[in-house]
Amino acid sequence: MPRAHPIVYDALIVGSGASGSWVAKQLTEQGMRVLMLEAGPPRLPTCDFTEHVRPYQIKYRGFGNRQALIERQPIQRLCYACDEFSHQFFVDDHENPYTFPVDKPFMWIRGRQVGGKTFCWARESYRYSDYEFKAASRDGYGEDWPLSYKDLEPYYDKVESFIGVSGSREGLEQMPDGKFLPPMNLSCGGRLAREVIGKKFGWIVMPDRVANLTLAHRGRPACHYCDECQRGCYTASYFNSPSVTLPAAARTGRLTLISDAVVSHVLMNAEGKAEGVYYLERMTHAHREARAKIVVLAASALESTRILLNSRTVRFPEGLGNSSGQLGHYLMDHFTLEGAGGFLPQFKSSRREPRGTPCGFLIPKYVNTGSHVNKNFVRGYRFDGDGSQELYAHAFGLAGFGSDWRRKVRTEIPYYFGITAQGECLPRYENYVTLDSQKKDAWGIPVLHVVASYGENERAMAKAMRNDVLEILDAMKLQDPQPPREALSVFGKNIHECGTVRMGKDPKKSVVNSFGQLHDAKNVFVSDGAVFVTQGCYEPTLTIMAISARSADYIAHESSKGSL
Repeated sequence: MPRAHPIVYDALIVGSGASGSWVAKQLTEQGMRVLMLEAGPPRLPTCDFTEHVRPYQIKYRGFGNRQALIERQPIQRLCYACDEFSHQFFVDDHENPYTFPVDKPFMWIRGRQVGGKTFCWARESYRYSDYEFKAASRDGYGEDWPLSYKDLEPYYDKVESFIGVSGSREGLEQMPDGKFLPPMNLSCGGRLAREVIGKKFGWIVMPDRVANLTLAHRGRPACHYCDECQRGCYTASYFNSPSVTLPAAARTGRLTLISDAVVSHVLMNAEGKAEGVYYLERMTHAHREARAKIVVLAASALESTRILLNSRTVRFPEGLGNSSGQLGHYLMDHFTLEGAGGFLPQFKSSRREPRGTPCGFLIPKYVNTGSHVNKNFVRGYRFDGDGSQELYAHAFGLAGFGSDWRRKVRTEIPYYFGITAQGECLPRYENYVTLDSQKKDAWGIPVLHVVASYGENERAMAKAMRNDVLEILDAMKLQDPQPPREALSVFGKNIHECGTVRMGKDPKKSVVNSFGQLHDAKNVFVSDGAVFVTQGCYEPTLTIMAISARSADYIAHESSKGSL
């Protein structure tokens, strides 16, 4: 028999990342006793953070143990942020498998630790607008969100004001301004792009809006520009939940956090109400139960969906919350066109541009906004880019030898300019996850089978994206310009997976309401990217945090009335 935790908490949260930590902060500050379960271990800056470690200080000089990475992290190692310095922030793929059809590859990048993926996220923080929340009303495709920008605006304000987001105010309807710290500076390449692209196309080129501090904020110092954010941050100068939101919850004295707790399923009673969750200790595999009046799943979009699918009972034979048949469907992830760029010969120099800015530039979505309509597809895309000088990397391709060659290496450091386009993925029923009928993870829990691919709308959008990128490359007058790769990015590669537990007003078309509350079980909530109805072309994390803060306020209010 599994051992039950002796305390019945007011609320139990599964997951300690961006979403779970915000729910914990809001609930504990409103007087609720909260238990948080995290599948992975805690991370210690003195042991796990490596932003100031140099290659000569580690065993494989930054290249990593290739054999070990291929064996234990064959998927995770493909992430741009996973290397010898940071691989500890990513899961062991051998312990955490999943499956997909041979002809529909899916890349699932995961972080299991206290803080989730907030140690190594790219920190880009953009508000959604009614171009996202009411997209169906604009173009007729799919469903609207059951909330509007006006509903979420005060929670965007709350989140930005607390975590610290640097950015510029641009007055764009499609990308609302927020409560910003001063923006990061653009690089030389970024400033040139702003001048050239603004003049030729009339598009705004702006610094990325990022959760990096440009000023000291709430006891945390400003960014010191070491440019290694994916390795952790000793000074907590970018948002990660163990440095920002979890301490706020802990200070109330009402948060209990259990790490290394791998949740299998939600425990339901005969009346269809949740009583807690069933979990296994990560290291010992011992079986445990935790009890609470309210259960909040904030384990990431696909992990929360997996827990619901595994929560099968006589009352819920297809998974908890799945009376509509919608659970697991409408999976989305952004797609990108990558590899475009070239050299700016006017910036080649023996002196390098000061490095360390943890962001580049953004060209906001312009297509299918206002009068800019493209009839070949619905929704839209944006661009990211930057310029940089990599010290001595050019030496590998520089002909010659001897003292003259060494002089060229030192004095002719090239300046590279790169640009990427990122587009919106439509929510489609045929993009879904379900439980694999045979495969299980290291703790005996059935794993996900993911079936997802991009459709005709994404391919039509990609053509327009490619044409725009080529025009930008031409306008920038680059030396040795390289066009973007033809292939779209692999589904999941952008680590923005959303959908599969989408919210809605109609229980027949959705799984949860606008507060993430299951239509089928009023004391079970989902508070992460799983609830998204559409995705837009911007990063989802800021919206995930705002939705989580809003859901938590609703939970606290309803709990105080005894309605849950």
